[in-house]
Amino acid sequence: MAVPKSKITRSRRGMRRSHDALVAANPNECTNCGELKRPHHVCASCGHYDDREVIGMTEEVDLDEDAA
Repeated sequence: MAVPKSKITRSRRGMRRSHDALVAANPNECTNCGELKRPHHVCASCGHYDDREVIGMTEEVDLDEDAA
């Protein structure tokens, strides 16, 4: 079993963990609909990316009203 030869100091431990911190998200507004979206991702609400429609969004259909 691996056993450390000497104690790891708090400074060295902290330097190793310096990149483990969580980073806050930085959402951007969609240029088409104004909803918040992740940078460099397609907008989930309207399907636009870089001022063009990438994913065709359809209207939500309530199946209960169509059956009646």
